[in-house]
Amino acid sequence: MSVAAERMSRVDTAWLRMDNEVNLMMIVGVWLLTPALTLQTLRERVESRLLKYDRFRQKTVVDATGASWVADEAFDIDHHVKPIALAREKGQSDRDALKALCGELATTPLDHTRPLWQFHFIEHYEGGSAVVVRIHHCIGDGIALTAVVLSITDGGNDPPRRRRRAPLEDTHEGDWLADAVLKPLTELTVKAIGMYGSGIAKSLELLSHPGEPAQGSAEMVRTGAQVLKDVAAFALMPDDSPTLLKGKPMGRKVVAWSEPIPLDVVKIVGKALNCSVNDVLLACAAGAIGGYLAERGDDPTGKEIRAMVPVNLRPLEDAWKLGNRFGLAPLVLPIGISNPVERVYAVHARMAELKGSYQPLLAFAILAMTGLFIKPVQDAVLGLFAKKTTAVMTNVPGPATQLTLCGSTMRQSMFWVPASGEVGMGLSILSYGGGVQFGLITDAKLCPDPDNIIQRFAPEFEKLLLVSLMLPWGGPEIE
Repeated sequence: MSVAAERMSRVDTAWLRMDNEVNLMMIVGVWLLTPALTLQTLRERVESRLLKYDRFRQKTVVDATGASWVADEAFDIDHHVKPIALAREKGQSDRDALKALCGELATTPLDHTRPLWQFHFIEHYEGGSAVVVRIHHCIGDGIALTAVVLSITDGGNDPPRRRRRAPLEDTHEGDWLADAVLKPLTELTVKAIGMYGSGIAKSLELLSHPGEPAQGSAEMVRTGAQVLKDVAAFALMPDDSPTLLKGKPMGRKVVAWSEPIPLDVVKIVGKALNCSVNDVLLACAAGAIGGYLAERGDDPTGKEIRAMVPVNLRPLEDAWKLGNRFGLAPLVLPIGISNPVERVYAVHARMAELKGSYQPLLAFAILAMTGLFIKPVQDAVLGLFAKKTTAVMTNVPGPATQLTLCGSTMRQSMFWVPASGEVGMGLSILSYGGGVQFGLITDAKLCPDPDNIIQRFAPEFEKLLLVSLMLPWGGPEIE
């Protein structure tokens, strides 16, 4: 059945055009399955479940004003679910060979004449099978893709019925964005934003409703003041600390991932320290990165690095609709604090500063506007983001119990977040099956051995666990 073409949202268009010579906008994931599957079984499951989502049968067509989703009349499941062999070097383990393959696939562009996704099937891996999944970010964000891709597992849900869009119908993302960001702005606030030279004011007006009277309630004025403060923070944010992890990437990727840490134990540590699970995990990440730099002679003492953290802007029940509905918030990681407890509380303080911030919504607005610009202008905007940050970091909650796929247990699931512009590091935290895993993808020039960082997560966590067991417990647990 042919699916009508529809106009791509401005934000999704921005992600489509964000590929460059050093960073491809693909989310890359891996599933480890036991016992082994067959290729035909996987193809049949993908065809019967995943392809019920129109987007996975559609290709992208770019024009002068943006892009559209158009049905691929020559769709071939054999191209999208295909076998691949592990190229094992002498003495190399299956795990190391799989890491090398994932890094290679992360730098191999998808075919833009077809739908922008592929499943690479390794029939025999560690006594079972493995699947490397690649999906272009323009199809959806991490929350959406986790919900949709996992629909192919046993017991997964079909997408809810939705009305068909008219051909080339716009998605009208500006309506909800205007409600969330722009209506609270008074005319005075919009003019003040323009004074910072950020170029955002004119862009905001394109999404606003200038014919409507300014809202002047005390609450709106307070909200407008917060928006102004956050825009100023974006415009005046200094460049990130110089470390070995910043510089011009070469475009070759290296990946690593950890074994799971029991989520229940992480919660125990959080309760003992009266901090959230995220505070604990991010503090471990900061400690691991700081330790890595110190070992290489790049003293992190007193240094902080910034990671852009995606913030979900949609109800989770709408994840099946795909697309990108997230903003970005700059989180400061205190890599220069050696004391693990002090580091946790420093992270907790940084996270508290982000609460109530409009920066994620403003970042979404900026991405929406870059979808209207020509690519050189879009690249310049993204270049500014890259100067302000060292890494992209995301934390996605997965299923609490292990899933099965065609009768095989998905014993481990991991993914890597892409970095934009010239950012050279992507850090992923995924909870799955009662455990928490860290995944790292780096540019081979800036960080040739991400395993060295990954191997530091568990020792950093063990330090916090030891301290937690020695403390008197008290106070409510922070979720």
